[in-house]
Amino acid sequence: MLMRTDPFRELDRLTQQFFGGAGGQGTWSRPNPMPLDAYRSGDEYVISFDLPGVAPDAIELDVERNVLTVKAERRPPEVAENVEMQVAERPLGVFSRQLFLGETLDTGKIEASYDAGVLTLKIPIAEQAKPRRITVTGASSHKQLDA
Repeated sequence: MLMRTDPFRELDRLTQQFFGGAGGQGTWSRPNPMPLDAYRSGDEYVISFDLPGVAPDAIELDVERNVLTVKAERRPPEVAENVEMQVAERPLGVFSRQLFLGETLDTGKIEASYDAGVLTLKIPIAEQAKPRRITVTGASSHKQLDA
């Protein structure tokens, strides 16, 4: 099982309520610079993070006590000295997300790949958490000892 947490979600909700009022005006939300999708596919969870403009060497993944931390740095583009920036809307800097991973996931076998600005993690379900069939034996399969 995968559990998601965003420490600013409650703050965003309260701010929207305060500034939005009953009329629904003034809606405000903090854009997430690292949106994700997560789903289960067979015996693994797949998590995809959108990280356009991030170099693969600027991505760090850490797992500690079932908390997965993804940290990425979007660096400013290389521009010549005589270039004057006209519009700069893309967020730059270091971004991070934390996901709480359930006990049923095998965090020692996480696979990570990065292609076309998307970081994809595959986390297998632990063997002990997979469903298994238990054989039931009847009384006739046990030998009785004569006294």
